[in-house]
Amino acid sequence: MKKAVFLDRDGVLNRSVLVDGVPKPPVSVGAVEIIEGVIEAIQILKSCNLVPIVVTNQPDVARGQITKFTVNEINTHIGNFVRIENFYTCFHDDNDFCNCRKPAPGLLIQAAHDLDLDLSGSFMVGDRWRDISAGQSAGCQTYFIDHSYPERKPNVPFRRVTSLLEAAEHIRGDQNVAK
Repeated sequence: MKKAVFLDRDGVLNRSVLVDGVPKPPVSVGAVEIIEGVIEAIQILKSCNLVPIVVTNQPDVARGQITKFTVNEINTHIGNFVRIENFYTCFHDDNDFCNCRKPAPGLLIQAAHDLDLDLSGSFMVGDRWRDISAGQSAGCQTYFIDHSYPERKPNVPFRRVTSLLEAAEHIRGDQNVAK
């Protein structure tokens, strides 16, 4: 079975738009700003034979603030730019009580089923507690990019990092030790 690195989208691959300190997704392709070091990080992760997979909550679709088409357009743009093929998106809000909205692990489990992945040997990198909780629930090692958002922090265990590039370097180091 293959191993994966699951990546949240906003705040991990591209900059979140801060509104009163709260991170929000970009609303158009033109508003997407890829974070410095992301392309190098993806290359490192791929060199470790990890499949990069984006797992993203996009509740603004359920809230009527953006369309699925626009979210998919943004996903395609980011995927083409950073060379990631696999995107799994939850379009629900908390009130929908779905199993795909992080902190539930549904997106990770679906990807593991679709792509024949070993979750216990995989990683989750995110910038919010929901990402880390989803990764933990799926049995992945977790990396928390701490942007100091004014919100709840994830429960341990996780490794705190400052960027996807730092997470990728740690993962590469851990993979080299495991060989």
